[in-house]
Amino acid sequence: MLLASRVGENNAVVVSQPTLATLLGVHQNTIAKAAKLLATERWLEIRRVSGSGSTNAYVLNDRVVWSGPRDGLRYSLFSATVIASSAEQPDQNELGHQEPIRRLPRADEMQMPVGPGMPPPSQPSLDGLEPDLPATSRDDPAQ
Repeated sequence: MLLASRVGENNAVVVSQPTLATLLGVHQNTIAKAAKLLATERWLEIRRVSGSGSTNAYVLNDRVVWSGPRDGLRYSLFSATVIASSAEQPDQNELGHQEPIRRLPRADEMQMPVGPGMPPPSQPSLDGLEPDLPATSRDDPAQ
């Protein structure tokens, strides 16, 4: 029920077994047994996210689509809700006190030039196409 309540608009929840155990107030072995039973009964599909198998993607609404082999590797791309516990982070004592990360520009934003730059290029007029602009002089009393 916890996974079903967290899946939202996605088809999977990515969470570690220790975090699930903490959220449910049970031992990690209970989580492993329950997940195995739910997978056996086809209520969910479990896909490893970490090599150790303690962090998994629990697929509830549909099967994960596996793309064909590419250099012998098969992979899957899917959307998921990710639950991360501060207790599992190596920098847990610094959380909330870090400097902000740099903001990447959006795809529709343009990079603005900064710095002194170079003078604009100057190109002489083409023969016969000189601009015909009225000229003024500071010596002209009418000005």
